[in-house]
Amino acid sequence: MGAYLPNTKQVQQEMLKEIGAGSFDELFAHIPEEVRLKELKLPAGLCEMEAFNRMEDIAEKNRRFKHIFRGAGAYNHYIPAIVGSVTGKEEFVTAYTPYQAEISQGILQSIFEYQTMICELTGMDVSNASVYDGATAAAEAVAMCRDRRREVAYVSATTNPQVIEVIRTYCYASNTRMELIPEGDGVTDMEALKTALDGSSACFYLQQPNFYGILEDAEALGAIVHEAGAKFIMGCNPIALAVMKTPAECGADIAVGEGQPLGLPLAFGGPYLGFMTATAKMARKLPGRIVGETVDRDGKRAYVLTLQAREQHIRREKASSNICSNQALCALTAAVYLSAMGAEGMKQAASLCISKAHYLAGELQKSGLRLKYSHPYFHEFVTVSEGKAEEILTALERQGILGGLMLDKNEILWCATEKNTKSEMDEVAAIVKEVCGA
Repeated sequence: MGAYLPNTKQVQQEMLKEIGAGSFDELFAHIPEEVRLKELKLPAGLCEMEAFNRMEDIAEKNRRFKHIFRGAGAYNHYIPAIVGSVTGKEEFVTAYTPYQAEISQGILQSIFEYQTMICELTGMDVSNASVYDGATAAAEAVAMCRDRRREVAYVSATTNPQVIEVIRTYCYASNTRMELIPEGDGVTDMEALKTALDGSSACFYLQQPNFYGILEDAEALGAIVHEAGAKFIMGCNPIALAVMKTPAECGADIAVGEGQPLGLPLAFGGPYLGFMTATAKMARKLPGRIVGETVDRDGKRAYVLTLQAREQHIRREKASSNICSNQALCALTAAVYLSAMGAEGMKQAASLCISKAHYLAGELQKSGLRLKYSHPYFHEFVTVSEGKAEEILTALERQGILGGLMLDKNEILWCATEKNTKSEMDEVAAIVKEVCGA
């Protein structure tokens, strides 16, 4: 496929003639005159070099931080160069969700490979072709668990607040009652969960690691949920999955998450990738598309859309979801990233996240902050100061450093990844020490 070129005036006239219109005004005659745009007051065109210079001038208005210590759902990981090299190929960039799916064997294979790797990462039986983002995946997972007898969804209060709001919106629209299970000392209150669950409980959603970076006791929570006959959903950080117990090992019925850490840049908030996996028993309730492998009439390997229980293909009232697309290019990016990193590379990245986060936490404590929680954590943690959170973040910003997320005037949620160096963390600690007067 060649690069995109706009058509010429001659071609436009030929097209108008073919459809029986003498001009564009005649073509759009049915549109009221008062709402038609008469002209575009655009500046004169620029040559390539002038255009590049203009774009650079515009880009200078952005604030770019040299070091990032913020997570809270979007993480600054290293992306191997080969990821962009592969996904930047024109045949991938221009591809959209295939409507004559089996003709698009290359795209179907890329989705199949993605599904396979996500299943390996989570330990689950089946994955769909992806959904819009992690919050959507969480809400769709809750919708999978609803039935006529069980219509109450429980969500841990230690979940990312943005994810909670998306789940709440989905539940409101489907007349599903959503209840929060309170936290205690930064983790889900098990006793409160036991008390809440009953015969009307559809599911319980747990984020692992949770919003505060803490590793929850997922196995114990899952056992409580299953004892009540409800479904257990885990929302997972895919990098952490390289070193922690898989959702399958924790007894999850559905495992979802935000795939942004898998080779997708921060990119001002998207586009991102929601991954969804489930046990074989839940497979037919997965929303969106599932690509499967089979053989053609000649016995050669081929890929097909195995399941697509969505409103475009079945009766609307029977559809499990109105998700009508998948994040094919982002899913391909995740697959290339996972292939480039391999199992050992993923473990190394996760281990570096852990060690660097703990080093940063130690240095910040020496600088006058204290850790709010004592539980094991992955690569995020909360510190407490005496009303100096905003002052600390402002001082860091002046030095071109994006500090953690301010939770309130005393608390900051910090994050460290494999990209943060010792010198960067020492610089952060020194600035914090100066602000705190430690």
